[in-house]
Amino acid sequence: MRTFFQISILLLVNCLVAQTITINDSINLEPIPYATISFGNGLGNFADEEGEFYFSKEKYSDVDTLFISAMGYAEKIVLTTNLSEQILLQPEVSQLNEVVVSAPKNGKFKVRKRKPVSHTDLFASWLPTAESEVAVLFKRYEGKPTQIATVLLPINAEAKYKSKGKGKFATIFRVNFYENYKGLPGDPAGYENIVFSIDEKEDKVFELDISSKSIYIPEDGIFISVQVLGYANTKGKLAQTKQYREIKTARGVQKISTSFRPLLPFTDELLFQNTYVRRIFLNNKKWQIFDKSYNDKSKLIQTGHRNYGMGAEFKVYEN
Repeated sequence: MRTFFQISILLLVNCLVAQTITINDSINLEPIPYATISFGNGLGNFADEEGEFYFSKEKYSDVDTLFISAMGYAEKIVLTTNLSEQILLQPEVSQLNEVVVSAPKNGKFKVRKRKPVSHTDLFASWLPTAESEVAVLFKRYEGKPTQIATVLLPINAEAKYKSKGKGKFATIFRVNFYENYKGLPGDPAGYENIVFSIDEKEDKVFELDISSKSIYIPEDGIFISVQVLGYANTKGKLAQTKQYREIKTARGVQKISTSFRPLLPFTDELLFQNTYVRRIFLNNKKWQIFDKSYNDKSKLIQTGHRNYGMGAEFKVYEN
């Protein structure tokens, strides 16, 4: 009886400090997949494909406010002392631009390619974290109507180092598209999630087929970004785990964002600067060009590895 009572108390305490929250559309009550949950302190997490997010007051004892956002919805601020099982986001009325076209073009086209640039040097690779997003500018092929058929993502799965104890992994990524606003990624060019996973079996270049999405490049170009959501669990869904580590230092406990594999190889082979980065949970999500103005102490920038060599295959139409 005493053991049963103790177990009951533990279960009750766990229920009080931990809960599963679902993020839904306020109008149709449909779940919103992969919404962003910012803790307001430079860290955060994401909901899974069913709009669910696990929050534990015990795990996040210093988090008192959640900032919930998703493409196409107004941001919502929620106090952790007053969390309900469901959070409703209000859709924002937004006019989609010419980037996303619902009907495919007809007529003759030629398949063209912008080759990706990859390598296996770990020390010249970007360490992806859940707070980072990397975007690359793409323009129309020779100024002609251009559909993006396949995104070619250089990756470094550390295949050369598997013998040194590198284990299995499956990381969930999201590709986003942004309009070109004065040379920087601007408003999102559509609200559909393009989510996929990469595991240790993939290496060098990951081919993401998006030909069914009918995405066309506007006259002033389009930014394609890659963003880490986190590791996948055994069922292939986004794992609800802490995406940062707490390390004791002389200055107190420091919170370090968890880095994810595969790494993203940056290159020094491109003659022009076309890569931009931002931290999702910091600096008001501001995009910055990846050069000395971003971080002059970065080893990648110091060695000239300033660009992510993302490539693509296109369908180029004559008119």
